[in-house]
Amino acid sequence: MILFIMYPLIFIEMLVILILLFRSPLRKLVMAGINRFKLGRGPVVAQTLTGTLTVLLVTNLYGLFDVHKRLTDGGAINPTDQVLMAFHLLEATLLGITLFLALIIDRLHYYINELRRVRMKSQDYHLHAQNEEDVHG
Repeated sequence: MILFIMYPLIFIEMLVILILLFRSPLRKLVMAGINRFKLGRGPVVAQTLTGTLTVLLVTNLYGLFDVHKRLTDGGAINPTDQVLMAFHLLEATLLGITLFLALIIDRLHYYINELRRVRMKSQDYHLHAQNEEDVHG
């Protein structure tokens, strides 16, 4: 069941990352949406969701190592254990990728905002220096 949610989520996250990488009107819209999400209860919801996904990831990794231990301890390889191991590996991989892409989106948002602040300060400094030059020059 979780696999049907993870694939579209990963593609949406990749699309958001691509939108944030290139300057366009759509980037401004996504930035405004992320800024709005980070106000109010947004961070609490994001932390809760991240915590839940992390717990699911740890659970899947535990199941993966449990099945792997059974495969290495026993002499015969059980096809059911192989299917369980493949399923746990796929689920853990998708959860890890989702968490990683969410981290990339958060950092891109932060760096884009920081770059905008630095540019504004630089423009203010140049305007101030130009005004001082006009007054004294």
